[in-house]
Amino acid sequence: MAAIDPIELTLELIRAPSVTPADAGAMDIVERALTGIGFHCRRMPFGGIENLYARRGGAGPNLCFAGHTDVVPPGDVGAWSRPPFAGSVEAGIVHGRGAADMKSAIACFIAAASRRRDGSGSLSLLITGDEEGEAEHGTKAVVAALAAEGERIDHCVVGEPTSRARLGDMIKIGRRGTINGRVVVEGVQGHVAYPDRAANPAPVLVRFLAAIDARRLDEGCAGFQASNLEITSIDIGNTASNVIPARAEARFNIRFNPTHAGADLAAWLEAEGAAAAEGFAGKVTVRSRVGGEAFLTEAGPFTELAARAARSVTGLAPELSTSGGTSDARFIRVLCPVVELGLVGTTMHKIDEQVPIEDIRRLTDIYAALIDGYAATFAG
Repeated sequence: MAAIDPIELTLELIRAPSVTPADAGAMDIVERALTGIGFHCRRMPFGGIENLYARRGGAGPNLCFAGHTDVVPPGDVGAWSRPPFAGSVEAGIVHGRGAADMKSAIACFIAAASRRRDGSGSLSLLITGDEEGEAEHGTKAVVAALAAEGERIDHCVVGEPTSRARLGDMIKIGRRGTINGRVVVEGVQGHVAYPDRAANPAPVLVRFLAAIDARRLDEGCAGFQASNLEITSIDIGNTASNVIPARAEARFNIRFNPTHAGADLAAWLEAEGAAAAEGFAGKVTVRSRVGGEAFLTEAGPFTELAARAARSVTGLAPELSTSGGTSDARFIRVLCPVVELGLVGTTMHKIDEQVPIEDIRRLTDIYAALIDGYAATFAG
């Protein structure tokens, strides 16, 4: 079996227009490549989403790579300098949606795995088609199924584009938690000249938003920046200046560090909704969905191994960070220690997403060093 070329595999994956929740054949490409290098692949569909868990080797320890084949929409296709799903290479640059986030990383790990043939320990991959969407039927569901089966994963590396300016300059060892919230205030429509005959939801919504926006959640904690709450939309939809609206709503998001638990923040939001509704003749409903709790992978042999693998290829000492948004690492952390290590993310989700060929080859080398080092460190 010949070693896999990560560039060719990246281009093949980009050419599958797998915009969430569509698969467009992307998982077939992954399965074919893995089967060809000795992995046993299991398709694990949930809720119409294609997922795959593949493993090579039956002994422990088991090093897992986690990633996603789904991508965000290309946006205005006419604004792209090249078709977003053509998978083109020009002047040493791979172009296309998913080049940075994160089809290249999947190809890199598969290519790295194709180089190693010995039987020490196990390698596995958990690949989902539902990371960019609601993420309910992807990694979250697969992790629950694997845990119920007793499948053991000892450590995991997620291939998100974590590098900030140069490949290997940052590794994520934790993430803040996230809550998506929505408040709906239902009142009674009426004429502005007769407010006693109506119940205006707008002042109630304003009181609620002012209260939650005014609270400083914390000052940050060890390894984490301060938590923040951002109001993302305010909607009343009233086009008349002389009508008290019947309904007003808003949406917001909280990114929180381990100072908080999602359930506690959700309870606080409920309490603020009740306080804003005092004396109001209508109804206030606050809904909060905890997308993941904050977590930190403590420094130790695994984080040191990941940093050493990156440094051996790039010469950089990577920053171990918890910054940024969220990822599927929030689900995997219930199974095992997890780090995130991938390409530079400056063009992810943008028009003309791209990545240098050299970075793809070097990330493959980093993953190969990680695999070799893992066997030496944890498989004895």
